[in-house]
This record gives sequence, structure tokens and C-alpha cells, in this order.
Amino acid sequence: MEARLFLYAFVLWLVFAVLAIINGTVRTKFYAPIVGEYAGHVISTVILIGIIFAGTYIFLRMLRIEYSQLDLLLIGVFWVVLTVLFEFGFGHYVEGFSWEKLLADYNILNGRLWSLVLLADLLAPLLVDSLLVKK
Repeated sequence: MEARLFLYAFVLWLVFAVLAIINGTVRTKFYAPIVGEYAGHVISTVILIGIIFAGTYIFLRMLRIEYSQLDLLLIGVFWVVLTVLFEFGFGHYVEGFSWEKLLADYNILNGRLWSLVLLADLLAPLLVDSLLVKK
């Protein structure tokens, strides 16, 4: 397991974080007022999952470092941890959301789909490599 691999994965996660913020801003300002909050939530979740898979594909295709399936799983876990820390840190301390509101986004039984983003973070490296990149 090479340290550069995780440095590159961290940089990609930073790109994902910026794009997620832009995605959320576009949802709030533009299409959620038209389609409604819940439909906007679904649309932006699908967009973000697409960004994660597309970015992971580009990342793995361009990567010139040897990696294992374990490395890819660890990258997925790394991205999940970073995402949760960012979501709660940024959401609470910058956006001012309550802990209850932040936790509510994880309740898939109430139609909140944020857990699917975490699932995409976790599985994208393995799935993309297995299905699209493997030589």
C-alpha cells in the first residue's frame, strides 16, 4: 500500500467535496424551488453519485500506481470517513444545522438518500475497477 495512492485519493475526495457543495447550491437555488425539496434531494443525490463514479473512473484510469483490491476497499472506507466528518463538521459548524437535522439525512426509511452517497463512496473504487478499469 503506497502512501501516494491515498494522497491522490484524498485530493480526489476534495474535488468531490467541492462538487458536492456546488451540487447542493444549484439544487437549493435553482431546481428544488421548481420540483420541490424532496425531488430536488433525489436529483442532487443521483447527480452526486454519478460524480463519484465518474471521478473514480477517471482517477483509476489515470493512476500509474499499483494497487490491490484491499487498497481500493481502504480508499472507499477513507472516503466514507472523510465524508461523514465533513458532513457533520461543515453542516453543523459552518451551515449551522442541528445534529438532529444532520442525522435525519441518514434515515433512508424516511426517504432521505444520503446513505446512498456513502455507499457510493465505499463501493465506487472496487466496482469501477472491477467493472470498467481492470486490464
